[in-house]
Amino acid sequence: MRILVTNDDGIYSPGINTLAKIAAKFGEVVVVAPDVEQSSMGHAVTHSRPLSYKKSPIDFPGIEAYRVNGTPADCVALGTHLRNNIQVVLSGINMGPNLGNSMWHSGTLAAAKQAVLLGKKGIALSTPVGNTEPNFELLTPYVEKTLDRLLQDPTEIALYNVNYPPEPTGIRWTRQSVRLYDGKIEPGKDPMGRKHYWFTVSPLEPAEKGTDRWAVENGFVSVTPLRLDLTDENKLTKLVATNTWP
Repeated sequence: MRILVTNDDGIYSPGINTLAKIAAKFGEVVVVAPDVEQSSMGHAVTHSRPLSYKKSPIDFPGIEAYRVNGTPADCVALGTHLRNNIQVVLSGINMGPNLGNSMWHSGTLAAAKQAVLLGKKGIALSTPVGNTEPNFELLTPYVEKTLDRLLQDPTEIALYNVNYPPEPTGIRWTRQSVRLYDGKIEPGKDPMGRKHYWFTVSPLEPAEKGTDRWAVENGFVSVTPLRLDLTDENKLTKLVATNTWP
């Protein structure tokens, strides 16, 4: 199996180093990641300037690794071009969860989505982070279990979003938690006294059982199968039935 590992935290993140080491147990790995942090970039792609890549300044023992002056989606596009035999793209392990509505702006998930757009399997992996780095040694057995299941068929064109609680007790198949956000602008001042603003969000409602947020809040690894088709099939059926267009 030929695997491309990327992320949105950048080539220096300990999460991508951990993921690359685990992925190497399942196949041949190449790392292609942003040269700087690209968190919350969503599915942005670079079209107004050329992309370039260089060898990683961070050592990935036994693994080829490169940094790209672009977004997570750029890294997947360029990486699969340079290595046209890539079968699977793994994105992460992200330093921070990608649950519920955060999927819309997640650069981690965008890299996995880009893989699917290119006809490959894409898997995004994330974990919460607090005042200290996640305990990747504790998470490793669960990452291995997850990949062992999801990589059984490397030719499958599929998209998965995986989130690990700090101390997992099990694994659950889940659906996305779709809840309204409390989107607030928090004003502040920089050291020079100039105004600046932070955009902050928090869920307005508790998570429903069976969702990704519920799983992680209750100590379970959340594995959510996703699709790229955003069509609301029920609404489309009703609208077609009304036949209101002239």
